[in-house]
Amino acid sequence: MENDRRLAVLIDAENISIRYIKFILDELSNYGIATYKRAYGDWTNPSTSGWKEVVLKNSITPVQQYSYTQGKNSTDSAMIIDAMDILYSGKVDGFCLVSSDSDFTRLAARLREAGMLVIGMGEQKTVEAFRASCTMFKYLEVLAAEETQEGDTSREDIEETILKIITDNDANDKDTTVGELGNKISNRHADFDVRNYGYSKLSKFLESFKSLNLTSNGKTIYVDIAESDITRDQIQRLVIDILSKAPKKTMSLPELKQKIEKKIPSFNIRSYKYSKFSQFINDMDKMTVSNNTVKLKK
Repeated sequence: MENDRRLAVLIDAENISIRYIKFILDELSNYGIATYKRAYGDWTNPSTSGWKEVVLKNSITPVQQYSYTQGKNSTDSAMIIDAMDILYSGKVDGFCLVSSDSDFTRLAARLREAGMLVIGMGEQKTVEAFRASCTMFKYLEVLAAEETQEGDTSREDIEETILKIITDNDANDKDTTVGELGNKISNRHADFDVRNYGYSKLSKFLESFKSLNLTSNGKTIYVDIAESDITRDQIQRLVIDILSKAPKKTMSLPELKQKIEKKIPSFNIRSYKYSKFSQFINDMDKMTVSNNTVKLKK
């Protein structure tokens, strides 16, 4: 099963911002379990000081690679050598190469030649050659577009994870089962246990969320996002009212989202089969969205 894939995630820490790490690991959990998690960089360089907390929190192994040449990324050779060692060990089914550096193009192609799933992740500046050499490529800016506040694993965090999993499956015309949710939630939140929330069964825990709808077919229980009591047309009328009172009938997307949530505390775009707030607004009549700003058409 694809959720049982063993994956090696290798991160070019000199080329990737630490702010993306949560989104990288969350996305990777959709494809399997990260049995290797390594970040490569010159940890003697003050610019990498912020990584200490990140690697500890996410159980990532830091790999030291000294910079022997001024201005040259020191991680390339170490990542490539480790990737080939892991490949020949026969202990993984795929790799996630996290970098915007084109130097990993040949590595990705070689891993694919060996029958490996190769997931590339990098910023939108990543050259086409590296993107094309991967089985699939994920833009970090897109993964982080719906950034949520980090913290302890609260019910709200778990609910958001569940809604994202279902939305991603819907986008691929795939049903979501209770069993799959259990695996993917555990992949994203290592400390997840329904008993921590007062339940003995995952299905009962899921039933406690008003945002979810559970249906049975034989022994299989499917989970879907429940329809909101507030229709999309009602949301649109509210948005028009908010924007009509704003200076120049223009507002930033974060501010607009905050105002909607203040009026409708239960508002969640995933209830309307959207994964991005910007697209939800852009698809409304009389709205134009550009550069993280929404404007009411005349």
